[in-house]
Amino acid sequence: MKPVLLPRSLEELWLCLEDAPSALLYAGGTDVLVKVRKGLEGVPGYICLERIDELCGVVDLGESIRIGATATHAQLLDNPLVGEHLGVLHQAIHDLGSPLIRAMGTIGGNLVTASPAGDTLPPLFVLQAEVELASRQATRTMPIRDFLRGPGLTALQQGEIVKAVCVRKPRGRPIHHFEKVGHRNALACSLASIAALLWISDAGIVEQAALAWGSVGPGIVVVPEAERILVGRSLTRDALKEAAVTVRATVAPIDDVRASADYRRMVAGNLLLRLSERLPTASCQLQ
Repeated sequence: MKPVLLPRSLEELWLCLEDAPSALLYAGGTDVLVKVRKGLEGVPGYICLERIDELCGVVDLGESIRIGATATHAQLLDNPLVGEHLGVLHQAIHDLGSPLIRAMGTIGGNLVTASPAGDTLPPLFVLQAEVELASRQATRTMPIRDFLRGPGLTALQQGEIVKAVCVRKPRGRPIHHFEKVGHRNALACSLASIAALLWISDAGIVEQAALAWGSVGPGIVVVPEAERILVGRSLTRDALKEAAVTVRATVAPIDDVRASADYRRMVAGNLLLRLSERLPTASCQLQ
């Protein structure tokens, strides 16, 4: 039986890492436990982060919200700050896994796993989240776009952990939207997903757009050209079709057992087109 260390503070954690630098760190363990059951090898032990107070909670910092790395998806779903200010993230978490997974899985774990299919990642991209990293020596912050380096790859260095995610409250009153496509309506890993923040004037003109896709590339995919196509125009079907063409030409999905690359490419564009059905402002423009 491999040892499991249970530090209760960051100082205790640094001591644990000194004694066991190759130990695997985890919080909810929803990904780690799957690997353990499959016979994860080469790990001398585990360090659980769940009991460290400095990594917990959601804090209102005025213009931004700080989410502790070990905050569970269920806690975020129930948190009024997330529901009021970070609607696109709240929507994504609502569709994530099952009640049991949401009760155990953490936002820090979703980040560190760095899966292109991670449901919280596209929303964090459009929210321009920053990741707070900590080691015994220092704390540093970087944009999520720099933190995620590829499938399963992050900017974490030896002896460093994700401490928190910091998100500025979106200015004004943008429309928040998240949608994913999977083989089932629930408990499904996404074949493609979209997160969108849209600032639309009273006249129905798109003033600013932030879009991000999951599961259609080696990382989270952003398509600035598609955003530029929408800005300055009404959210009509023609505008969305033009942007969708650019999206399908930009994404770089793969073939796997769940879906073909061609299918994912088609769905990536279709998810954008579905904004015309999902957003009340867009629907008004199409009547």
